[in-house]
Amino acid sequence: MFDKKIKKNLTSVLFVCLGNICRSPTAEAVFRHKAAHEGLAIDIDSAGTLGAHIGSTPDKRSTAVGEERGYNFKKIKCRKVEVKDFARFDYVIAMDKNNVRALLEICPEEYQHKIALMMSFCDAEEEEVPDPYFGGKRGFEYVLDLIEKASDGLIDHIKARFA
Repeated sequence: MFDKKIKKNLTSVLFVCLGNICRSPTAEAVFRHKAAHEGLAIDIDSAGTLGAHIGSTPDKRSTAVGEERGYNFKKIKCRKVEVKDFARFDYVIAMDKNNVRALLEICPEEYQHKIALMMSFCDAEEEEVPDPYFGGKRGFEYVLDLIEKASDGLIDHIKARFA
């Protein structure tokens, strides 16, 4: 049985969306919270395939919706994916298929097996986490719902590796 008291780094996860402004910072905050709740000391980060928001804090709408559910966005700053990320992280989790394509373009061949879609870790009608940037609060809440569900599946997947 998996021991919740294990505090060593079991693995590392990088969440990726287009601008690292909405979806991937949300995934980082949610997954960090859920991993801590499970007693997992996982190296968790987020990045974007586009560098338009480097150094910015996550979108205020994402943080507002996430904070309403108890997630912490405080130390998250937007950054762009770097080639060295593929060696550093065990999982590179993309929010949509366009992100997967962009990652595969820069990822060294020996690390391409690390790239996966976020929604592949749960049963849902959605194959991708939609970009809420041009929508309203409901879109951000829906994205959060999807990310919570997929994060639970990813936690279970990681725990199963160490059972």
